[in-house]
Amino acid sequence: MKKILALVLALAMVFALAACGSTQAPAATAAPAAENSSAAPAEAPAEAGPSSIAVCLASEPDTLDPALNSAVDGATMLVHLFSGLAKWAEDANGALVIVPDAAEELVEGVENEDGTVTYTYTLRDGLKWSDGQPVTAADFAFAWQRAASVELAADYGYMFEVIDGYEDIWADEPPEDAQLNVKAIDDKTLEVTLANAVAYWNELLAFPTYFPVREDVVADEGWATDPSTYVGNGAYVMTGWDHNSLITLEKNPDYVDADEILMDKIECYLSDDANNQLSNFKNGTWQLIDDVPTNEIPALKVDYPDEFTVVGQIGTYYVCWNVNEDILPASSGLTGVEAEAARAEIRNAIGLLFDRNYIVEEIGQAGQVPASSFVAMGMTNPDGSQFYETAGHNDGFVGYYNVSEDAFEDNFTQALEVLKKYYDYDETTGQISGFPTMTYLYNTSEGHKAIGEYLQSALAGVGITMNLENQEWNTFLNTRKQGDYSIARNGWLADYNDPICFLDMWTTASGNNDVQFGKGAHKDLAMYNLDLTDLGYEVKVENGTWADTYDVLIKTIKSCTDNEVRYELMHRAEDLLMSTGCICPLYFYTDIYMLDKNVDGFFSNPLGYKYFMYCTIG
Repeated sequence: MKKILALVLALAMVFALAACGSTQAPAATAAPAAENSSAAPAEAPAEAGPSSIAVCLASEPDTLDPALNSAVDGATMLVHLFSGLAKWAEDANGALVIVPDAAEELVEGVENEDGTVTYTYTLRDGLKWSDGQPVTAADFAFAWQRAASVELAADYGYMFEVIDGYEDIWADEPPEDAQLNVKAIDDKTLEVTLANAVAYWNELLAFPTYFPVREDVVADEGWATDPSTYVGNGAYVMTGWDHNSLITLEKNPDYVDADEILMDKIECYLSDDANNQLSNFKNGTWQLIDDVPTNEIPALKVDYPDEFTVVGQIGTYYVCWNVNEDILPASSGLTGVEAEAARAEIRNAIGLLFDRNYIVEEIGQAGQVPASSFVAMGMTNPDGSQFYETAGHNDGFVGYYNVSEDAFEDNFTQALEVLKKYYDYDETTGQISGFPTMTYLYNTSEGHKAIGEYLQSALAGVGITMNLENQEWNTFLNTRKQGDYSIARNGWLADYNDPICFLDMWTTASGNNDVQFGKGAHKDLAMYNLDLTDLGYEVKVENGTWADTYDVLIKTIKSCTDNEVRYELMHRAEDLLMSTGCICPLYFYTDIYMLDKNVDGFFSNPLGYKYFMYCTIG
């Protein structure tokens, strides 16, 4: 455990250094943190040679449109298929850094009199799309306007909130000419103006949502599902997509740095079956797999010490509740604000019933760290201390509840006392009654199932029935996004090197707001307080809605240029978020994968993205 903790912290330091020289960090996607699903090929592919590598990242991706993707598996493919203004790379010492890609250099911004900051980028010579047409500054400008638009309603559209003009686009009554303040001065010159200085700007430029697309290509709504219409500007071209089986990427001869690309072909097999993945790895068919059966982990550590890999990630595995799910007994009589206050107390109590140490030691088995807050380990405060270590209320433990092994019994007792307030309790059996039956939703994976079964048993121990339902990855993502669930597994990896990427996803309009904050019945509940007067702001709201408080707080954070104040605001945002009980962190991630020992040149970043373009196979 200590070894993994040190690894995560060391990775965070590398991350922080990269961000200092530029500005930015990782995704869970990803984005939410992307995981697996679907079925895989039974037949073995052709044996991989020195110029071909076979990998399995996950099952069928939800989308490979850069503006619409919100999963790590999709992002890994996109960083091979597209080139943004910037990219992640390794320096001569193996440290992760942000470097120019399509841009000649990552320039410094010029501050304007009104506080906005303007950046002017020059594109490199020789940039081409995979169909041979030239890449222009207008392609970047179009792609960003599209990704930020109300019409597209992309999950990550809010990533453009830092650019001047975004607020007008999403206003209740937007001006007719509302658009981002980004324009092509000529074919090679792109000018963009930010609303204010942003510390992680360069890292945003390396994020897939900021990749260019061409207007005539995306005019075909199905462009990103068929290799014949898929056009990118990256190191690889998609030459095949056998849906639910295999995506084939081949080296793009028109890529400006084609001479530096060592791997000619990447075969991305699509599977959510961990046993199938391991079998294909053991027989040499696949050189990298991104999932293994949990019951095999102890043996894999012994039998494959050079290939079973655990690396640090800046991310959190958690359970999320639909804020509009009614979990009160039918006889409660509570309505409106009183009912939601009770549900929040109950959700927080249920979070105390879970033994996180058991989950990481008996199920995870790969150095995961029990989590007592949502913003992940690895994110730092301005003074270099860990953000998660200063979260919560200094009650003698780090975070919002005590996750030490000897605290579980007290946590359980506290939880039971809360549940007794709202449900009938039988002192003889230790069971409550009247809690509505729930369904726990997870995407197909042996590891997610094992955690679901543990959570199910923990709740059954106090009389709560929770059924389990698994869905294929694509379906699961959309079910959760639409709020068609009561309680679900979730995960989030940092999008860039700043805690805000764990917090801004929960604003009302965010496409990643799976909890449905500020939506449905929750929209009109005036029950939250926000007082920022002690920090110099004329903001004091009592009994406000989610939009009146949390949304305002996130907007304030993004406009704040005083780093000390900004981080205090982010801690307050997490306080408000965790008070709802809708976010129940279980552990801080590590990334587990198996990599053939004959593969050289592979690297990954704390976002979970994996890079194969510089690989060779001995």
